Amino acid sequence: MLGSTHGTFTTDLRARVVACGESPRTTVHGVTAAPGDQDVSGRPLHAAVPDLDRFFRPESVAVVGASDAEGRPNTGITRQLLAWAERVGARLVPVHPTRTRVFGIDCVPSVGALTEPVDLAVLLVADPLPVIEELAEAKVKFAVAFASGFAETGAAGAAAQERLAAAVRRSGLRLLGPNTNLNAFERFREDLEGPAVALITQSGHQGRPVFTLQELGVRLSHWAPTGNEADLETSDFISYFAGRPEVGAIACYVEGLKDGRSFLLAADRAARQGVPVVAVKVGRTETGARTAASHTGKLTGADQVVDAAMRQFGVIRVDGLDQLQDTATLLARARRPQADGVVVYSISGGTGAHFADLATEAGLRLPTLPQAKQDELHEWIPEYLSVANPVDNGGHPVGDWRGRKIIDAILADPSVGVLICPITGPFPPMSDKLAQDLVDAAEATDKLVCVVWGSPVGTEDAYRTTLLGSSRVATFRTFANCIGAVKAYLDHHRFTTAYRSPFDEAPRTPSPSFRKAQALMRPGRRLSEHAAKQLLRAYGIRVPREQLVTSAAAAVRAAGLVGYPVVMKASGAQLAHKTELGLVKVGLTSASQVRDAYRELTDIARFESIDLDGILVCQMVGRGVEMVVGVTRDDLFGPTVTVGLGGVLVEVLNDTAVRVPPFGESEARSMLGELRGRALLDGVRGAPPADVDALVEVVLRVQRMALELDGDLAELDINPLMVLPRGQGAVALDALAVCR
Repeated sequence: MLGSTHGTFTTDLRARVVACGESPRTTVHGVTAAPGDQDVSGRPLHAAVPDLDRFFRPESVAVVGASDAEGRPNTGITRQLLAWAERVGARLVPVHPTRTRVFGIDCVPSVGALTEPVDLAVLLVADPLPVIEELAEAKVKFAVAFASGFAETGAAGAAAQERLAAAVRRSGLRLLGPNTNLNAFERFREDLEGPAVALITQSGHQGRPVFTLQELGVRLSHWAPTGNEADLETSDFISYFAGRPEVGAIACYVEGLKDGRSFLLAADRAARQGVPVVAVKVGRTETGARTAASHTGKLTGADQVVDAAMRQFGVIRVDGLDQLQDTATLLARARRPQADGVVVYSISGGTGAHFADLATEAGLRLPTLPQAKQDELHEWIPEYLSVANPVDNGGHPVGDWRGRKIIDAILADPSVGVLICPITGPFPPMSDKLAQDLVDAAEATDKLVCVVWGSPVGTEDAYRTTLLGSSRVATFRTFANCIGAVKAYLDHHRFTTAYRSPFDEAPRTPSPSFRKAQALMRPGRRLSEHAAKQLLRAYGIRVPREQLVTSAAAAVRAAGLVGYPVVMKASGAQLAHKTELGLVKVGLTSASQVRDAYRELTDIARFESIDLDGILVCQMVGRGVEMVVGVTRDDLFGPTVTVGLGGVLVEVLNDTAVRVPPFGESEARSMLGELRGRALLDGVRGAPPADVDALVEVVLRVQRMALELDGDLAELDINPLMVLPRGQGAVALDALAVCR
């Protein structure tokens, strides 16, 4: 685990928020939003930010169903809420229809009998729905519903939850839950300083390991247990926490997302503010997704899309709760890196080599130290040991004055941004001296110093007192968690430094292409290849010269106009895979071949009972790299754009990358970089480099189509898109489109 947060192990967070800046915002019904910004499909371009100050720090709290009867569950909850209200300085009002006093406090019989304004109502009732309207009349701002039996139980529960959500929407108040718990009302340590981790969980128990980081000196500021998210959701809390000056990082345990667009807007707000969001998102497998749905009643989303969307907006996805703890804590506390070079410093050549292998494989940059720096290190380290990086000190220098000299010399190198010292096991007194030297050196530098304390015991004084007591050293228990957290730290700062919100550049008004394309759409139907290519033409995507004909004679004339050799294909709305049915003829070079091909194609269609709108006579296009570019709809995020290796390879290799619009040119190029077959575009075995610029342009035009035709287009598949040699463009040889 990482050490304590006493001291100033961060940049000034308030200054960071101001420096990043935001567009003007207004507050309506407790929700802050940018004024009226929508994209071309009418969706918002800025996160709605609920004003949750009075939720976390209310002046008055009503507990509906309060009890002090021994043995009743509500009694324990009421007792905890009393203690919490006292800590935050809130007045607590018990609400119970038959009791006059609870824990010595006067009761009111109903919400309607409240005589003072209430910021927060905690509902300890089995069915919160009847209480919601009473809360609205009493002008209560927030409510919490602990009751279960809603969307997590199936269709009937989901219907009950929707009725609850509708009542909340009508009421104007904001609801946490149902199926939530008391985690928001935990006791947070107030003696810890520095930037804090804000925690969001859909399962309270899964947040417990992060919460207990306080016992190791890590400050936590908030815990939002969102439950079933009938109203307030993970995205609301991300948006709110991203604007809190005390929050250095947001840690999330997400079982399912309520709304993909809201999540992206919240992640965008955090990225604009420079606040890292670290998330465990379950549902990578079918089993995990099914279990998560039964727990919270959310859509888990196609995991490839979820993963891409998170990376696209800078959300750091980790797999385990231990990684969530370590990565969120490091990102909350560490100053901005001065360089991206990592040096591994150890007392053992084997340890250093092992760690360096793992770090390099993970993508960390381990620069070779300059010869002058190596010469300096050899003043204290024997000449026969390697100090190029990793730096092996041989052991003995750490036990005397040389140890601190070595650490300071490494940190002084301008190429070094991070020093990592793996200590695989305690060996007092040398390990005690090494730990203290690392702590003292970290206090004197702005650079990140990390220690991996590999002892399984964890009771050693060097670990418990020296390292965990440090405000500046990041301490881990495993190589993997250290490497993952450091990579996330460097990646996050690279990302936020270059971040330009794609929502700022999203189209606000339809293009002329949209009007042309909309006229081609046929609701609920699949378009023929010919019609699908007209759709591509409307968006400026190049297709082969071709003509649609309905007779052999017309086919011969068309071939003469298109230019031999030609390709002939059957075209009809029913046809998805023509090659398998023999409905494609390639390399035709004469009028007789064209006539024969026409007859054969129409005979096959007649035999297979396929309705055709005609036969396409198409230009033969030169060889290039076959790619696929497409649009599909995700249940959570709406339209998504996919690019990958095309032709038969798309089904054999499934080598694709996906993004959620809107995105810009750099993101389109990043998609290509994710492909295992990316080298094909650079030219292999003597083939010329492909026209990557043209491919990127097609991806961006398809994205524009996906955004503008969001209500009309269910699916688009350009396969193959032939990417010709550099400077010659890209041509869509075939296309399939399905209308909504």
